[in-house]
Amino acid sequence: MPSGLTGPTAPPEPGRAAGAPAKAAARPGSGPAAGSEPAAGSEPAAGSGDGAAPVRSRRFPSITRDTARPEGGGRAAPGDAPAPARQWPMLAVLTATAAGLLVTAVGHARGGCLMIGIALIAASVMRRLLPSVGMLAVRSRFTDMVTYGLLGVAITLLALVMEPKPWLNIPFLETAVRFTVR
Repeated sequence: MPSGLTGPTAPPEPGRAAGAPAKAAARPGSGPAAGSEPAAGSEPAAGSGDGAAPVRSRRFPSITRDTARPEGGGRAAPGDAPAPARQWPMLAVLTATAAGLLVTAVGHARGGCLMIGIALIAASVMRRLLPSVGMLAVRSRFTDMVTYGLLGVAITLLALVMEPKPWLNIPFLETAVRFTVR
């Protein structure tokens, strides 16, 4: 369609309101006719008091005026509850993980790793069952569940096969380690 057509018979260009002036006159100070009156025959800009509502552009705005609230921005308790109570799922997982690290630091590596793995598995279960988990929600529900669950299971299995005297004996594991460490 030729760009010189304006008026009620020509549909508006994408991103331009119906009846809006041409691109050169759309921005003040752009083009050779800066500061001059609009050309004869051009219609007034949309929203200039003629009662017509402006047509919204489908283009992505160059300046973002609002952002979506992250999924984890919600609360796990009512808004009038104190801050720690609103984030109890995250605090429970962090407390259990800190206790596991402390147990590991004092010399009981298997017990500490089991505590950390179980805390991550509990985070996965809470992410699935609770409607709002506060800051425990980082990504989508599915991604959080898979991430917490896989890390928790991996750490728990490593704690169970830890030497000396592993609690879980996987037959091919000793052969695989011997083959790779030779």
